[in-house]
Amino acid sequence: MSDTFCVTINSCKENGDKATVGFVVATAALGSGKDTMVFLSTDGVWAAVHEEAAKVVEGGPFKPLAELMENFINAGGRVVACAPCCKKRGIEQDQLFDKVEIAGGAVLVEWLSNGSPNVSY
Repeated sequence: MSDTFCVTINSCKENGDKATVGFVVATAALGSGKDTMVFLSTDGVWAAVHEEAAKVVEGGPFKPLAELMENFINAGGRVVACAPCCKKRGIEQDQLFDKVEIAGGAVLVEWLSNGSPNVSY
């Protein structure tokens, strides 16, 4: 069984519910002792932007997306935002939550090639 877990999220502005549930699952994986990475691509990169994440509040029983992001990162989770996806949307590093990395798809490929399970939202 793998000691890692990956959640890919490709929606935020278009569907905040997917980003919210993705971070709930990622946090559960951390709580289960898995080294967990969230990879944000396409519209999902907006979840890493403070200003945009603050707009996503799906309501009970879910916490706001910004709070879920901070909790995940502070618990030791890794968040990677797709570099070309950020570039296409004009998103710069200084707009992102602390510790969010901007990187290419090779990071995701490397993570998954080591046998990590992946769920996608």
